[in-house]
Order: sequence, then structure tokens, then C-alpha cells
Amino acid sequence: MLIKVKAETFRLAETFTISRGSRDAAEVLTVTVSDGVVTGRGECVPYARYGETLASVMDEIRALPETITRPALQETLPAGAARNAVDCAMWDLEAKQAGKRVWDIVGVPAPAALTTAFTLSLDTPENMKKSAARHSTRPLLKIKLGTPDDMARLEAVRRGAPETDIIVDANEGWTADIYADLAPHLIRLGVLLVEQPLPAGADDMLAEIERPLPVCADESCHDRASLPGLAGKYDIANIKLDKTGGLTEALALKDAALAEGYGLMIGCMVGTSLAMAPATLLAQGAAFVDLDGPLLLAEDRNPPLAYDEAGLHAPVAALWG
Repeated sequence: MLIKVKAETFRLAETFTISRGSRDAAEVLTVTVSDGVVTGRGECVPYARYGETLASVMDEIRALPETITRPALQETLPAGAARNAVDCAMWDLEAKQAGKRVWDIVGVPAPAALTTAFTLSLDTPENMKKSAARHSTRPLLKIKLGTPDDMARLEAVRRGAPETDIIVDANEGWTADIYADLAPHLIRLGVLLVEQPLPAGADDMLAEIERPLPVCADESCHDRASLPGLAGKYDIANIKLDKTGGLTEALALKDAALAEGYGLMIGCMVGTSLAMAPATLLAQGAAFVDLDGPLLLAEDRNPPLAYDEAGLHAPVAALWG
């Protein structure tokens, strides 16, 4: 099996900002795996927060032997972006070799349309209000927070979109005291969920303070090995393919998290439709879906995923799976 990887850049529709910084483009790695007859594709987004760069992830992928299998891949590479792109490409290849869709191979129904959150970039309160108003017809908005001015931003967003459901993502930007102070206001403003309020590795206080609304683990949740560390602190696990290291581990984490009583959120990095496509299978039945990466882009894969009034649809075979 021939494995190839290349870096690609996709322009964003507008600058995207979170508490860690801003970007104007999605920098992704595209992996192809071929048996000489058919080719499968996968995509990953190396993430500096987890010590990944485009170069380091490319090196991991290029070091794989051509004889690697998908089961062996799980032991050869750790959870992360490199394994994700190769794993998803292998699933795509298996589907093409079998003349089936991936969900048929997994043994689950074809994915139904999904309601996904739409993320508002961190900005001034006035600009976030305007952005919320532009997107107020969307069913769910995700608000990036994690700064000293969060209440002004959140109040502004609620004024801009008074009827829309809202979830917030602090990106590890709060302390326990800040979260305790903000929580009543989050409830007052109708926030449904708060994502990763405290830094991973410094989140033990979540087990000791009142959690008046559901708390979702993002940076604290990577793969099944993360689950013991979530106990008593989190109510929901955010599963992202770039954290689990692909669809294989993501499906296993989904089953394990549900068995332990966690709710599910299926999230994404800022990537293209190719990165989101496997997650549409994973997201079936999840309490929250945050697969809006392509909606933030000025350019995408061809063919792209379909987003319409019914929601986010499963990929066509020409895209993935």
C-alpha cells in the first residue's frame, strides 16, 4: 500500500480568532493510501496545543511502513493528527475496495442530516453582536470566550440573537473562581453548555465546585485512556478525530463514553469537508454537533459536504467513504 501526504492551504472566509490567537487560513495535511487500483483519502489538522506541526506530523506519516494495516496503525502511532489522517484514508480505501459505504462496513444505518453549531469568532462585543445577528437564524451558535471581557461579549451575542440556542467554549481560559462567578450569568442568558472552562491538567476543581450547567471536556478528552480523568468533573465528552487519532478509536471512545454515562459532543478543528466527512458518521445520536469547519472557509474540497436547511448531510462517495 502506497501512503502519500501533502500540505494544503484553504482560505478562511474571514479571520478566525480564539483566545490562543487568530488565523486566516486552514493549514491541513491530506493523506492518500492506494493499493494500486483504488485510493482512499483522509485529512488532519496538526495542532500546536498538542505539540504538533505540519512538519512533525508529515514525518510521522512518512515513517510508516507500506505494509501497515489499520489495526496495526492503532499501535504504531499515538492518538493525534497523523494517525487520524491515515486511519480515515484507510477507511475510505476499504469502502472503495468493497464497493460499499463506510457505514455499511461499520454496520450502522446511513447517517441522517445533523444540526450543527456555527462558531462565532472572538471579537469585540459590538462585532460579535453583529455576527450573531447575521447568523441568528441558525439553530445553534457556539461562542468563543476565555478572556477578561467575556460577559460583555456574551451579553452582546444574546442581544444579537435573542432566540438562538447558545453554547460557549472557554478554550481553557478561565479559573475556577471566574467560572463560578460566570455560571449564574451563563444560565440567565440561556447557555446550554460550557466547554473546557479550566485548563486540562488543572481542572480538578470541577469536581469540587457546583456545576449548574453541563460541562464538556475538550482538551481534557483525547481517547479512551482519557476517560478515567474525566470522572466527577465533566458531564459531556467532546470527541474530535484529530484528538482520537481517527475514526477507529473515535467509534470505540464513543461507545465507552456512553457506557460510562457521558453525553457526547462531536467537534472538529478548522478543516475542510474531507476532515468533517468521517465525523458525520460518528455524530449520529450525539447531544451536540460542532462540525462547522467548511462553513468558515472561502474555499473547500470538490465535491464538498452539503449544508442546507435540513442540516449537515452525509458525504457523497466521491468525497469520502
